[in-house]
Amino acid sequence: MRDEDFFVRGCLEIPVIGREDPLIWGVWVSLSRLTFERERMLAEKIERINEPSYFGWLSSRIQVYPDTLLLKTNVHSRGVGQRPYIELEPTDHPLSIDQREGIAVDRWIEIAERMEHRWLHPHWDSTGY
Repeated sequence: MRDEDFFVRGCLEIPVIGREDPLIWGVWVSLSRLTFERERMLAEKIERINEPSYFGWLSSRIQVYPDTLLLKTNVHSRGVGQRPYIELEPTDHPLSIDQREGIAVDRWIEIAERMEHRWLHPHWDSTGY
């Protein structure tokens, strides 16, 4: 963006206990210019899977959690054509805990229902942010 901010789209996965497939959030992560350029340079190269993870800042708000903006992340490259895997830094933030420990099927259903009805976090409901 304006050659000042650099973002990559990735998958933040939350294990669902008792299910094979995780809950996947499509999120944006900001990277440094050098890291972004490296990631783009390797976008179509098979050897990208051998890259160490990149540090980034979560740049998406996930409404069903307390503010997720600017959580620390590690961006892990996957195969060509696959979005990177976004790993949150292990903290006491509920999203980070859910990523590490997984969520119950009931919580997964609750999240799906809230998202289906375009539920907004009360803090952001009036501002849209």
